Amino acid sequence: MTSILLVQHDAATDVALPQSLVEQGYRVETAAAGESALSQADGFDLVILDVTQPRRKGLDACRELRRRGFAGPVILVTDPADVADRVLALKLGADDCLTRPFDTAELLARIEACLRRGPALPAATGVRQLGGIEIDLQGARVLRAGRSVAMSPQEFQLLRCLVEHEGTPLSRDQLLDRAWGRDAMPTARTVDVHVAGLRRKLETDPRRPTLIRTVHGVGYMFAGGDV
Repeated sequence: MTSILLVQHDAATDVALPQSLVEQGYRVETAAAGESALSQADGFDLVILDVTQPRRKGLDACRELRRRGFAGPVILVTDPADVADRVLALKLGADDCLTRPFDTAELLARIEACLRRGPALPAATGVRQLGGIEIDLQGARVLRAGRSVAMSPQEFQLLRCLVEHEGTPLSRDQLLDRAWGRDAMPTARTVDVHVAGLRRKLETDPRRPTLIRTVHGVGYMFAGGDV
């Protein structure tokens, strides 16, 4: 039976959501937001962070879960947020974001989708040094030969996603889910365009990429090769 840890502001009184999940066949445990809740995450298949007031607490909790090494899917429930908030949540390790108000059926569908994708890798941190390229994942900056490489937030989010799954081929659909989020409406072609842009900025020869490689029939892979 799939186990879900549901972290809420007031786990003692917010009973409707956990009851709905139990009725769908999940094993659910609830916990009030805080350090003790995050320490309970080990052993669960998925964590829902229903921590909406204030929003920052939910983002901090997501970051802390990944720092502690939790590799399962994390769904963050927030009050209505703009695109920048959703992008930040994904950067901090969330697999999906859901804004209030929402229908329980939608949450159930997103849970199933996250579980199908399998566990996420812990978010990469620190600096990756690749020849003359320096990728600072925490500082969200890229240097080439000591000079800053101008990137849009979306370009860096895509690069971060590829780096965090180094050596693992990712399909365009996986990259869309992880780098853009389900609320956005990009197409597979959008991924190709952004990858081409990253190659122009990072590869010695964009026509013969060694860093971001095409895996025919699958998608793209961060190879960490010589650049």
